[in-house]
Amino acid sequence: MAISRAQMSKTTEKKSKKNKKIKKVMHEFKLGKLKSGKSKKKVVKKEQAIAIAISEANKKRKKRRS
Repeated sequence: MAISRAQMSKTTEKKSKKNKKIKKVMHEFKLGKLKSGKSKKKVVKKEQAIAIAISEANKKRKKRRS
């Protein structure tokens, strides 16, 4: 199945926005400023930071759709 250029640009745009969000969150993690959830506890594990980044990126995308 062939993908048109318009469809290709949309998918790359989504990925780049998601990557920017992940990069921003990981930077916060490295500085030690990333906090999780309502408890506002400091994030210690890299895997947890990645999960938070992906979650935030998906929340923003869902908000934009509705």
